[in-house]
Amino acid sequence: MFRRLPPAPHYADDVLRALADTMREGHDPAQGGWGGPLSPPITGDNPQIAAGFTYLGQFIDHDITFDPSSLLQRQNDPDSLRDFRSPRFDLDSVYGSGPADEPFQYDQTSGGSKFLIEPNRSGIDDLPRNGQDVALIGDPRNDENIIVSQLQLVFMRFHNKVFDQVSADPTVPEERRFDEAQQIVRWHYQWVIVHDFLPLLVGRDTFEKIHRIDDDGLPDIVNRHYRPQVNAYMPVEFSAAAYRYGHSQVRQIYDLNENVSGRPIFLAGEVGELDDLRGFRRLPTGWTAKWDLFFAIDGSTPQPSRLIDAKLSPALFDLPRPTDERSLAFRNLRRGQLLDLPSGQDVARFMGLPVRSGPELGAPEPTPLWFYILKEAALHRKDEGLGGQTLGPVGARIVAEVLLGLLRIDPRSYYNQAPDWEPKLPSAAGAGQFNMADLVKFATT
Repeated sequence: MFRRLPPAPHYADDVLRALADTMREGHDPAQGGWGGPLSPPITGDNPQIAAGFTYLGQFIDHDITFDPSSLLQRQNDPDSLRDFRSPRFDLDSVYGSGPADEPFQYDQTSGGSKFLIEPNRSGIDDLPRNGQDVALIGDPRNDENIIVSQLQLVFMRFHNKVFDQVSADPTVPEERRFDEAQQIVRWHYQWVIVHDFLPLLVGRDTFEKIHRIDDDGLPDIVNRHYRPQVNAYMPVEFSAAAYRYGHSQVRQIYDLNENVSGRPIFLAGEVGELDDLRGFRRLPTGWTAKWDLFFAIDGSTPQPSRLIDAKLSPALFDLPRPTDERSLAFRNLRRGQLLDLPSGQDVARFMGLPVRSGPELGAPEPTPLWFYILKEAALHRKDEGLGGQTLGPVGARIVAEVLLGLLRIDPRSYYNQAPDWEPKLPSAAGAGQFNMADLVKFATT
């Protein structure tokens, strides 16, 4: 996005390590928090963004990006990074390459038009798996923790229910049913990203500067910095910095349902089957997610995400093996340096946005872009008591421009195919509305 900007200085590993160490979230058992005395202090919770959106953000990332060849250890050329995932909101992380090419994902009793969902060996619905418990899904990363794997299952169920509705419509020819259902699913998913996920993340003001409504009442996406003309691309400023905001949202522990509570996403070392929410395994008995603990469904009060700030949960400083670097904060900082990302200050100046100094951020100046974006979010509107509830100006603008830009350049998106389209599935907010809570409820009931 910012090719004219020079790379930020390459700091020594001990400088990056020291900065990463400042990002470890503190723990004060006396303050409690969601889930009781083992939780981090409640002062770090974000009341505006429910915990489920952390993992919806991860799911979206897996839908638009995948680089299986990148290695932290080598110097990376941003121009040589190939995105093996189509940079579109087309759910290829769910559909894969379709029933003809990946029949193992699809239920043959439905003519190969619905996803295969069967009880696992424990008798509970889980992702379909082979005999070695490897998930048979479009993107293996969507099995890396139990929350995102259950979210993958939600989208598979979502397709199946939509397909059943389409099949009941006599005006849709049998040979068109899969394609029709797929379009309905994709467009509702795109609507959720644009009208639910994105405004929560970047703030309504930034969202409406880019996603405008013209005089005819139609959406008009106006980007200043991310403007692909022919093919969409994935800017490294987005993938290696701005969109890694989600790491700061991860809670130290989660309640999965009424009986499974206080579990971290993962623990390092040898752990028991019921000790954490790590993935790449069969879903344990009784571990089905209760989604009203993650999204506001029927008036529920879901557990919140953590604030978007320069603090990460302690678990992210002790990543499970195999990895040669256990600190996610250090890995992110070093990754940005290897990719020659510009500094946060240079990006802010280039975008014409307020510039935060290194001393103000508690960081070296020039400041690594990822750290800058996180600390900027923490300071943004802090005097109003709203610090960290959304991304700050630089991070918000990058994320909003890229996500909306991907929608704008996709010839099959609702924005291009039917700009006046509105959701038709049930919504608690009424006709023409649809959010993630509506999607989950429709898919799971």
